[in-house]
Amino acid sequence: MSKVKDQYEAYPYPERDPKDEKKRLITGSPSLPQEIDHYVFGGTRDWSRPLRVLVAGGGTGDGLIQIATLMAQYKKPCEITYIDLSSASRKLAEARAKIRGLTSVTFVTGSLLDAAEYGPFDYIDCCGVLHHLPDPDAGFAALRAALAPGGGMGFMVYAPYGRSGVYPLQEAFGALFGDLPPKKRLKAAKEIFAALPDGHPFKSNPNVNDHRNGDAGFYDLLLHSQDCAYAVPDLLATLERTDWQLSGFTTPALYDLSRITPRPDVMSDAQAMALAEKLTGTIRVHTAYAVPAGPDHAPANGKNRALIPHLKGVGVAALAQAIARGQAITLSSDGVSSKLTLPRECAPLIAAITGRRSLTEIAATTGTDPIGMGAMWSKIESGLMPWGMLLYSSVLR
Repeated sequence: MSKVKDQYEAYPYPERDPKDEKKRLITGSPSLPQEIDHYVFGGTRDWSRPLRVLVAGGGTGDGLIQIATLMAQYKKPCEITYIDLSSASRKLAEARAKIRGLTSVTFVTGSLLDAAEYGPFDYIDCCGVLHHLPDPDAGFAALRAALAPGGGMGFMVYAPYGRSGVYPLQEAFGALFGDLPPKKRLKAAKEIFAALPDGHPFKSNPNVNDHRNGDAGFYDLLLHSQDCAYAVPDLLATLERTDWQLSGFTTPALYDLSRITPRPDVMSDAQAMALAEKLTGTIRVHTAYAVPAGPDHAPANGKNRALIPHLKGVGVAALAQAIARGQAITLSSDGVSSKLTLPRECAPLIAAITGRRSLTEIAATTGTDPIGMGAMWSKIESGLMPWGMLLYSSVLR
């Protein structure tokens, strides 16, 4: 791990200026509280109980700052442990937390392989880390050992097809400059990169752009000394070996074969997702949630009318107005897009979403009868949930 540690001491990733915390909050998947509730706790978590969180390999702090800030805004109790091997990254994360006045965080410089010593945890965030371990399985297993009963993990690992062109460059730069210190390695690689022919697979890949985001981004993408990508079968096999199971990808539509072509009846879910990944070709990371292996686990869904819906990535009023006008809605992710048209009758239901009303309360507020509510909400759910735009959570109650 010495080369990896040296990299992040020289180039903490992603590049962040703590002063920016005064003007913006970076949000995304995984680790939005609503998303955690939806995928890990079935949308029914008791948020009066403190949420014990591990941010494993927290880097410069994006995931940490997101969950700590939102939990503070929502006035929900939370205890967070941050672990990272880089003291330079930790310094930036601590500075960001200090500017925001976040006091619920314990900072540790160390390895996520020792996570169980600090647990157990109800929720684990591990974004962009496991694929950089010398033995990723050991990392998955260590985090599983740190999990409290009933908990789960939000994670991101690299995917191969959307990163075409990355690995030949990593291998070439490693062979040429692998023994150089980080700053000299970066300088030498940039000189060669600037002269790459236009037909190089990397140059024709629109899915990757970290190399344009400063020196840390270039180094992390093209000069990393330890980096493996997971196709869907590899990821599912890794989860199974380490006593996890997939709860769900945050954008299930990308893995839906029926979106591309009719799915054969004899094909398993795993086989269908693997083919969808190959036919899509643009997925560069897998962002997902995992729970302990055991009985079948599925994310929350609207069959439970006590659940509270939230919209993600779109304004309630704007979406309701578009549906009321009969407009088609463009849904997109990872270079893939689709058009969704919902019946105009769905508009009042969407307009009634506040993040605090249950489905039963939405029906009562809009005067919708139970049978009509079931039919219309099913269309809303099947249209928005595959794109990660509809979640269920009681976190704002």
